Amino acid sequence: MNILIADDHTLTLLGTKSFVESLGYRVGSVCSNGITAYNEICSKNFTIALLDINMPGMDGLEILEKVYTSKIRTKIILLTMHREISIYKRANELGVFGYLLKNHSEEELDICLQSVVNNVQYISPHITKELVMDKKETGDNDLSKLTFTENKILEMIGKQHSTKQIAALLFISEKTVEGHRRNIIDKLGLPKEKNILLQWAIKNMPVK
Repeated sequence: MNILIADDHTLTLLGTKSFVESLGYRVGSVCSNGITAYNEICSKNFTIALLDINMPGMDGLEILEKVYTSKIRTKIILLTMHREISIYKRANELGVFGYLLKNHSEEELDICLQSVVNNVQYISPHITKELVMDKKETGDNDLSKLTFTENKILEMIGKQHSTKQIAALLFISEKTVEGHRRNIIDKLGLPKEKNILLQWAIKNMPVK
């Protein structure tokens, strides 16, 4: 048993590592950004990767998608603060093995790890309750096609943040933001017009 943990918050990362080790598991690697985490998963034989969703470089959903499409055998558990139905549904489609909310992780992580080790998916009951509550607000729409980072960028665009501001807030390059913008336009089937994402976001994004 060899576990990788990735989270961009150092205290959370080290706290999770310590807790997992206290349960008797071996933590082989810890990472603070998604690109490093994905490279580690590709190069080493991890049984489980415990990932935060929101990370610089590559988010947890993007890592999950690459692991899924590449048929890498590492089982992915997502540990997050986010409750959006679109994110959960996308993770489920990509074969996520575990899905936990951070504020309930201490009470559930041991149960989750035991389930995943036995090839049984574990979805926190706290999540399923809260997702049912959120579903009437979010519904099924085109946002389910987007990754977590793309959704976040679209939300920031709706708040009229510039590419430079978005890059600074997400700790990524402006070039990466522009790449995400193009992907969002393609996934939503929008015309390549000036300010089209701002117009779409103002009209369609839920107010937070």
